[in-house]
Amino acid sequence: MTDQPASRPELDDAALAFAEQVFESTRKGDAARLADLLGRGLPANIRNHNGDSLLMLASYHGHLDASRVLLENGADPQLCNDKGQSPLAGAAFKGNLDMVRLLLDHGADVESASPDGKTALMMAAMFNRSEIVALLLERGADPSRADMNGVTPLAAAQTMGAQDTPRLIAEALAARS
Repeated sequence: MTDQPASRPELDDAALAFAEQVFESTRKGDAARLADLLGRGLPANIRNHNGDSLLMLASYHGHLDASRVLLENGADPQLCNDKGQSPLAGAAFKGNLDMVRLLLDHGADVESASPDGKTALMMAAMFNRSEIVALLLERGADPSRADMNGVTPLAAAQTMGAQDTPRLIAEALAARS
């Protein structure tokens, strides 16, 4: 006897419309509405069709208050989307220092990586986000860690022509030796 995959219940039009309103409120950063919905039992870790959690959307769009509400109501800062991207990597890519700090303060793993091995430090280094690089290094990011292609944060920053982050990473590497 083989196990059959569990079928997903079909959502009616009203449920689908409500779900879209929830995700739209998140993209807009409506922290008050999210707090109300979470207080009524909305799961903090629901995802859209791309696997983006509410926290992924709020953090990527730079909504600090909405992200804080979600985190305080059980949103998982490690929950990656269908592409394996984490909220921390998204915040580093966008250059949002306060969001990176918030996510780290709520348990985001500074060393988590996408399926290709890229970390938030690599993203920040590539796009010359020097304040974020400094924070990630301070919080324990490994400046020598390489992605699946063997590219380190220093090499990624140099390849992208970053002006400031190669120095920060080189200093962190020197301090470790």
